[in-house]
Amino acid sequence: MQPFCHVIELSQNCSILRSEFGESASRRRIENKTGNTHMPMQLRTRNLLAAAMLSAGVVMGASAATVDGALDQGVNRANKAQQSQQKIDSVDNSIRAQEREYRGLVKEIDGLNVYVTQLDKQLKAQQDELASIEASIKNVTLVERQITPLMLRMIDAIDQFVAADVPFLAEERSKRVANLKNMMGRSDVTVAEKYRKVTEAYQAEVDYGRTIESYRGTLATNGQSREVDFLRVGRISLMYQSLDGQELGVWNTAANQWEPLDASFKSKLMAGIRIAREQAAPDLIKVPVAAPTSAQQETK
Repeated sequence: MQPFCHVIELSQNCSILRSEFGESASRRRIENKTGNTHMPMQLRTRNLLAAAMLSAGVVMGASAATVDGALDQGVNRANKAQQSQQKIDSVDNSIRAQEREYRGLVKEIDGLNVYVTQLDKQLKAQQDELASIEASIKNVTLVERQITPLMLRMIDAIDQFVAADVPFLAEERSKRVANLKNMMGRSDVTVAEKYRKVTEAYQAEVDYGRTIESYRGTLATNGQSREVDFLRVGRISLMYQSLDGQELGVWNTAANQWEPLDASFKSKLMAGIRIAREQAAPDLIKVPVAAPTSAQQETK
């Protein structure tokens, strides 16, 4: 608003100056007419003062306009500088964020490279295993052709062994062999399952030779059948005791028949039955054992 004030002052000064110059001119015309050529000192001083005031107003108005323009330019430059700095800060923040993201991606890539290397190793191992399985599959038909006759021979061997063995659990063991023979003719049972069943039967027969067992069963002697308590000690001795404890017997492997057992073995037989049924702690007992064939021949 200051420039307008200066203009107003300048206009006022110019009006005053014009009025003063007009008065001076009129006075000069009057003086010329009257012949008075002397200007009073007071009038000249007033004219000079008016001229000085006019010059000062013009200079002050021009100086104020220049200062305002310079201030406006300075403000504009400061605003532009602030905007530029904001842009620089924004770009710097963006660069820093991208740098952090880049470093994170580099670490992730390193981890993925390690993971991929491990997967390659696992893949190679699986490929090797797959090749081995494929090679085994190619030989399955050949293996089946070879293993089926082997299992049939194994079942026949078990059957013969049960028939020639000490007659304990005869019904159970004979039924197991019959089930194996029936299984070999079934098409819904895999070769692997058949082989597992045959090996389980062999394992059961092996376990009989190193265990002690007592069970109640039917004994047929002299055309009569009755229930007795049997005691099996491995495969070396098979004895029985009647339910009333008055009759004892032992299986003679050489004669392939039952024979009476001396009453002196009654307490030992009863102790063996209690141990087999886990009714007494394990202990050493004396049982009748058939002498080897060579020893029997030497005795004769």
